[in-house]
Amino acid sequence: MNREDFPMLRQDIIYFDNGATTYKPQCVIDKITEYYSEYTANAHRGDYTSSIKVDMEYEGARNIVQDFINAKNREEIVFTSGSTQGLNMIAEGFFGNFLEAGDEILITKSEHASNVLPWFRLENKLGVKVNYIPLDDNYYVTLENVKKSITPRTKVISLAHITNVIGDLRPIKEICKFAHEREIFVVVDAAQSAPHIKIDVQDLDPDFLVFSGHKMLGPTGIGVLYGKKELLENLEPINLGGGMNESFDSPDKIFLKSLPTRLEAGTPNIAGAIGLGEAIKYLESIGMDKIQEHEKELRSYLINKLIDIKHIDIIDIESDAGIVAFNVLDIFSQDVAVYLDKYNICVRAGNHCAKILKDEVGVKNTCRVSLYI
Repeated sequence: MNREDFPMLRQDIIYFDNGATTYKPQCVIDKITEYYSEYTANAHRGDYTSSIKVDMEYEGARNIVQDFINAKNREEIVFTSGSTQGLNMIAEGFFGNFLEAGDEILITKSEHASNVLPWFRLENKLGVKVNYIPLDDNYYVTLENVKKSITPRTKVISLAHITNVIGDLRPIKEICKFAHEREIFVVVDAAQSAPHIKIDVQDLDPDFLVFSGHKMLGPTGIGVLYGKKELLENLEPINLGGGMNESFDSPDKIFLKSLPTRLEAGTPNIAGAIGLGEAIKYLESIGMDKIQEHEKELRSYLINKLIDIKHIDIIDIESDAGIVAFNVLDIFSQDVAVYLDKYNICVRAGNHCAKILKDEVGVKNTCRVSLYI
């Protein structure tokens, strides 16, 4: 990886907001431009040369994603607009038809809004109950606390693999094993992990997993929903329309296509999928292990420099990811961010879409540095 690969870094800018979105290497930009300038056509619609080229590139990107997360079947890879859409599809399309009043969903108070609000809606809609796994003194999830939180009514555990404020890496493999022994489903929000560490869904064994392309050097508006094939077969499409049906003659004669097409209604984000495939190729050319190690070194350097500044309060001294949340004493976090911007330093300020985390850490808003390669 070279800084020269990223056009945005040719400016006088210090970008520390990769948890929100990432800069794009030139190869991703070129791949998207190539689609728009050399073979633009719709996917799965035409029998002419450029349309067939689109199909090959679009489905080729699906194969790249399958290999990237080691999914067993390519049908288990569904393209979405991002992690948010994926989590809503899982909550509404699968669990909305499975859960009953009184069933329990376990999350934590450090989850992103996208892994909270869909479950809140099910509670209001179905009468299920959302409860919280307590965090330890470092605001981490432990297997022991998961075990203590499970009740006979627990049907779903939905957790971020890595959280977007604390940056803790959850023991997903161990949680999945324990949960599955009790016939509990596990949903994983990998928006902050897929860009940074190697993910093997056959090893981790989640039932569903989602991530977003724009947080891993890819375009905005593209994401991935992974689900075990036998579960995706029972996920009711949220969107109905072109491309995902075989035929329809009347309300009682609707026939849908097989996976994954039946879950990708309408014209897909073709350029996004192709761009995501190119981004994954770029990441793999570097190596996910090298990326993870480099981020650890960057974070260690940052913490060692910040910790000696007495008026800076670091919320997550310990973290498994390149995320550092901090405040300057007696100064509002957004004012700090605006001040840093005068030096072309880009950080995030606010609650970072983790609005109930304040119940655990006692602080509503922070500045966040999120590092990347």
